[in-house]
Amino acid sequence: MLALQFLTRQLAFVGKELVEVVRRPGAVLSLVIGPFLIMALFGSGYTGIRPPLRTILVVPPDTGLSTDAATYRDVAPGLDIVDVVPAADAAEARLRARTVDVVVIAPTDLTGRFAAGQQSTIEVRINTADPVGQAHAGFLAAQLANEVNERLIETAAAEGGEYALSAGRPEALRIPARVIAAPTRSELVNVAPSEPGVVSYFGPAVLALVLQHLAVTLVSLSLVRERTSGIIELFRISPISTVEVILGKVLAFGLLAAAIAVGTLALLGELGVPTLGDPVHLAGVLGLLLVASLGLGTLIAVVSDSERQAVQLSLLVLLASVFFSGFVLNVDEFQPEVRGVAYLLPVTHGIRLAQDVMLHGWINAPWHAAALAGIAAGLLFASWVLLRRGMTRL
Repeated sequence: MLALQFLTRQLAFVGKELVEVVRRPGAVLSLVIGPFLIMALFGSGYTGIRPPLRTILVVPPDTGLSTDAATYRDVAPGLDIVDVVPAADAAEARLRARTVDVVVIAPTDLTGRFAAGQQSTIEVRINTADPVGQAHAGFLAAQLANEVNERLIETAAAEGGEYALSAGRPEALRIPARVIAAPTRSELVNVAPSEPGVVSYFGPAVLALVLQHLAVTLVSLSLVRERTSGIIELFRISPISTVEVILGKVLAFGLLAAAIAVGTLALLGELGVPTLGDPVHLAGVLGLLLVASLGLGTLIAVVSDSERQAVQLSLLVLLASVFFSGFVLNVDEFQPEVRGVAYLLPVTHGIRLAQDVMLHGWINAPWHAAALAGIAAGLLFASWVLLRRGMTRL
């Protein structure tokens, strides 16, 4: 009899929540369709290719190098040589005015110093506050130095071959100067089971972020509305327990979010996002993510005193998830202290697990699943403790 009463109350809870959502479908559609529209715009507009940096090359008159900008077009592909000037002062003034991005100053007497066994320095000046841009410019500077070194070695090897030929050693030309200057070359081979494009790569991350935000927002607004409208006061004099309230919310919004997850996966499939792993594993990952997200939303509702505060906290969770979950930047790039905070977000583990299952076909780090389960248990327990204080029967 007790089990039947418990089941009846749970079904009533689930039915109530689903009816309320059906009455206001616009909120659910905006939470689901909105991020996908943003992703579509991002995928269609983002190329993943940085534009070449506008560069001025300073070639002092005593270097003996060409002053024609076209000569240096292929030296560094990421640098767009817009001008070649003899002095650094005018070039640096344009750099400070931000009309150019890079100033490269060629060393004086390059070949003479090389022949004398001395190393020359190619000075690269930039004017940027962007740390990523600074790293990018440093990479291009190293690439430029390598290209110049290769050409110097090639020239020296050619001169040495001509000297050996004039001395009666024709076998010295057996190896071309180009091979002597660059005996190896790189060839990139990607052994990953899939090579997704921008949209396909971010698809699993968007899925995890949408599900977390959907679960957090819907359950927090539902529960805080009941707390502020006085419905919780009715629960205090009814046979409904705190466990039944939380379980009813989790079941109702879990079923709703699961249906949305299925539709979202179908949409991702139409966009070309692969699902290489076992669908059962993917379902388990998304299930853990939903339970943990619902626990987070329940906790937000318990600590909020109004719907406005619940919305604000939900948006703060979304903002933190965008920055720290690995959605944009890899979690491993953060300091260990910040990384620990990032791992408290359910979506951090959800993104990693969804990408593993969908793009690689297997889970590389199973501890993320255990972490999700632990987060879900901790959040639901904390919500139960706090909500139980407000439902203590008179």
